[in-house]
Amino acid sequence: MNTYKVTQKISLENIETKEVIIDAEDKLKNLRKKLGKLQDTMYAHGKYAVLVCLQGMDTSGKDSLIREVFKDFNVRGVEVHSFKVPTEIELKHNYLWRHYIVLPARGKFGIFNRTYYENVLVTRVHPNYILGENIPTVSSIEDVNETFWNTRFEQINNFEKHIAENGTIIFKFFLNLSKEEQKYRILRRLEKQEKNWKFSPGDLKERRLWDKYQEFYEDAINRTSKNYAPWFTIPADDKPTARYIVTKIMYDTLKQYTDIKEPELDEKIKMHLEEYKQELNNE
Repeated sequence: MNTYKVTQKISLENIETKEVIIDAEDKLKNLRKKLGKLQDTMYAHGKYAVLVCLQGMDTSGKDSLIREVFKDFNVRGVEVHSFKVPTEIELKHNYLWRHYIVLPARGKFGIFNRTYYENVLVTRVHPNYILGENIPTVSSIEDVNETFWNTRFEQINNFEKHIAENGTIIFKFFLNLSKEEQKYRILRRLEKQEKNWKFSPGDLKERRLWDKYQEFYEDAINRTSKNYAPWFTIPADDKPTARYIVTKIMYDTLKQYTDIKEPELDEKIKMHLEEYKQELNNE
């Protein structure tokens, strides 16, 4: 699965958006059970946290991927957070704050459906949004320049390095969708009544800015794919395949952590197990 890992500079236009793995749904069902068992062990072990970052254009399949990939997880060990437009309270803090306060504890998986990367993606497409953050050093749109973005990328890299060094295993998945497939999925939302609620006219407005988003996604991925927080570009035109690839990457990576084991029972408790059994059986 190293095929999808970004280890050198990439060009998104040269990366395939469609891959079809035969029997991907059946393979996913088997693999997600194994991942679920591993998550149980990690929950009991309590040494590592796992942060799963999902980014992608509208309709790239983030919601359904979360539903299908993490279906066999113990609900106590996984938390999902979707980040929308910042609230008034969130805007009174730095842009990383609302993400930092919901980072997964050791032993848990945290899934970010859209992430702090929106602050170097949407805000680069719409730099006027930065003015709403009330940053002391930004008084006009002219201040949102290349130096500003360089600093913000450095902050993100430092943030990820910090949490990685303190026990968080980071996966960053870019669901790489083609413009043609997005068109099909938006039309489907319009044509199927039960999916109408997912549509917003704003989707079409953002679609017209497709090339800008691709440019800034590519730049963000190239600047922030590090050994401690790698990006994976996932072909997203075929949803079952994308889900299976994401699951396999996580499982294969986590299995390499040989120190993740079920905690052993205290020796003093072990010595009295038969007594405890007898007490219960004699009730």
